[in-house]
Amino acid sequence: MPSPKLSKLEMRVMEALWKQGPSSVREIHDQFPKKGKPAYTTVQTMVYRLEAKGAVRRAKKISNANIFEATVTREAARSRWIDDVLALFGGRSQPVMAHMIETGKLTMEDIKEAEKLLKELARKDK
Repeated sequence: MPSPKLSKLEMRVMEALWKQGPSSVREIHDQFPKKGKPAYTTVQTMVYRLEAKGAVRRAKKISNANIFEATVTREAARSRWIDDVLALFGGRSQPVMAHMIETGKLTMEDIKEAEKLLKELARKDK
């Protein structure tokens, strides 16, 4: 099953679950930094939306609190985000790479790591 499309705030909720593991809405809310922290009810709404999308599920219930866990991996969610960004450029990565180089966000270390991955993929294809 493909990863569902997630909003920026939904990704932040998912990051809290990936970092902390199964959590209540309160525990997820507590993971947000004080500056720019969304309201508790906003986080609660995001968790329920994520549940409807199949990205999280209720793992158990402790007293009145539902404990939620991620059903989508960090890698699957990131892959979906990257695919969505590339789709904005007609599936081409060159404009994204050019921007990253021009802004200094792509380092030589990043390039060396990418070359290493490309070499590994080429070996697997043989």
